[in-house]
Amino acid sequence: MKKGIHPKYNNQVKVTCSCGNTFITGSTLDEIRADLCSKCHPRYTGEQRIVDTENMVSKFEEREKLAAQKLDIRSKRQKQEERRTKREHRHTQRSTSSKTLKDLLKEMHA
Repeated sequence: MKKGIHPKYNNQVKVTCSCGNTFITGSTLDEIRADLCSKCHPRYTGEQRIVDTENMVSKFEEREKLAAQKLDIRSKRQKQEERRTKREHRHTQRSTSSKTLKDLLKEMHA
C-alpha cells in the first residue's frame, strides 16, 4: 500500500441517533449523526411510523393536494353525463334557432 494516501481510521467514533441512542464504532469520520438506529427503526421495533426529518411527507401531501385541485377529478359516469347534456343542449339550440334547407327554399320562392 502507498503511504500517506489513506484517511486516518478512528476506532472510537461516537454515533448519535435522533432518538438519543449512542454507541461506539470505527470510522474515518470523527463523529456520526444518524436518523435511525436499531433502537428506533420500525424493522426492529415492530411499530409503524414515518420518519420525516426533512418534511418530505408534508411536502408530498401538499403536492398531492395541489395536483388534485388542478386535475379534473370526476367519475367516468359524471363526465359521460356532462357530455350527453352538452350534446343535447347543442341539438336543441340548433333545431330551434336554425332553419332547415326546405324552409330556406320556401322563403326564397315566396
